[in-house]
Amino acid sequence: MTRVLTEAETPPLDLLLTGGTVVDPSQGLHARKDIGIAQGRIALVEDSIPQARARQVVDCHDLIVTPGLVDLHVHVYEGASHYGIEVDSTCLATGATTVLDLGSAGAWTFAGFRRQVIDVAQTRVYALLNLSTTGMISPIVGELEDIRNVDNALTARVARANRDVVIGIKLRLSTPLVGNNGAEALRLARELCDELSVPLVIHPGNTEVGIGEILDGLRAGDVLTHAYHGNAEGILDENGKVRQDIRAAADRGVVFDAGHGRGSFSWEVAERAIGDGFLANTISSDLHVYNLHGPVFDLATTVMKFVHLGLPLDDALARATLHPARAMGIAGEVGSLAVGMAGDVAAFALEEGSFAFYDSADVVRTARQRLVPRIVVKAGRVVRS
Repeated sequence: MTRVLTEAETPPLDLLLTGGTVVDPSQGLHARKDIGIAQGRIALVEDSIPQARARQVVDCHDLIVTPGLVDLHVHVYEGASHYGIEVDSTCLATGATTVLDLGSAGAWTFAGFRRQVIDVAQTRVYALLNLSTTGMISPIVGELEDIRNVDNALTARVARANRDVVIGIKLRLSTPLVGNNGAEALRLARELCDELSVPLVIHPGNTEVGIGEILDGLRAGDVLTHAYHGNAEGILDENGKVRQDIRAAADRGVVFDAGHGRGSFSWEVAERAIGDGFLANTISSDLHVYNLHGPVFDLATTVMKFVHLGLPLDDALARATLHPARAMGIAGEVGSLAVGMAGDVAAFALEEGSFAFYDSADVVRTARQRLVPRIVVKAGRVVRS
C-alpha cells in the first residue's frame, strides 16, 4: 500500500511558484494555487505551500500560470534551413518549453539538426523528418520539385535510429515546393508512414492535389496543418461553409492544426469555420524567420487570436498545451501541471487594452486582451523571470 509522505518527510522543493492563477486544462483547473517543483518535476500543486520548504521562490501574483506551452509547428534549424530561428531565444523565452520542428531537416541533413539544435537546446525539441532527404534548405528550389530527393529507405533508417526525437514525417504539397510531383509524393509519404507506424503531417494550400485527395491519404492521428489558410484547396466550400469531407476526416481522428505562419492564417476563413462549428484541435505558430517579427511573434499571441475569435482562454490554452502533447504522443510528460509531470511552467500577464492582431495577409483585428510572457520554467529551472 502506498503511504502518503508527511510534510516533514517530503524532500525540499527546488522551486516554488506562489500566488498565480493556475490554468491547467488537463486537470480542469483554473484557480489560485502554489506549485512546487523538485528534481525537475511537478511535486505539489496546493492552495498554499510554505515558502520555507523551497530553495527558490518566485512570486506569480497577478499572473496566469500554465503548463509550458507545446508548439506543434515551428522551424528551428538555424543556420541550415532558410526558415530556421534560434529556438531558446524565441520559443522558450516566450513560454513554449516544448516544440515540434516540422520538416526543416530531411534524412541527409538531420544529423546536423540533432547535433547542433536538438541535443544542445534548453527547449525540448522534437522533429518530423521531411519526406525530402534535403529538408527545407533553399528558398528558391522546392525540396520535392525533383522526386529523386525522396529516398524512403534512407529516411526510414534515420527515423528508426532517432525514434526518441523523430515522431513523424512532413510533406509540403504546395506546387512551388513539390512541382508536378504532388500525387506521387503523397503516395510515397503514405507508404513511409505506414511502414514506420508514425503520423504524417501535411502542409496543404495552392496545390494541384485536391483537398479531397489529400484527406483520402490521411489516417487517424495524422495532421493537416494550416487549417485556416486562405489559399486554394482549403477547408471551406464554395458557400463559405466547412466541407463535409473535412468534418468526416475530423470524425475519424485526423488532427487539424492552426499553423499560423506567414501565409497560412486568414481571419475570414477562421471566422467562417469557427462560426460553422469547426475548431482546429491544436493551435500552433509555425514560427520561423519570416514571421518572427510579425504577424506571428510567438505562440501566446497566436493563442490570443483564438480568444479574440471567441474561444474561452482555458479552451484556447488546452489547444496549445494538452492537445498538441497528445497529438505528439508525449502527454505523459508535458502539457500538464499534474504531479509527476515535467517541471515546465509558463506565467503570463493577461493585459487589457487595444491590441492590433494581424493575419497572414496583414488583415487586422483589434483585440482587447493579450498574453505577455513574464516567467518561464523548464525542467524546474527558471529560464526567464
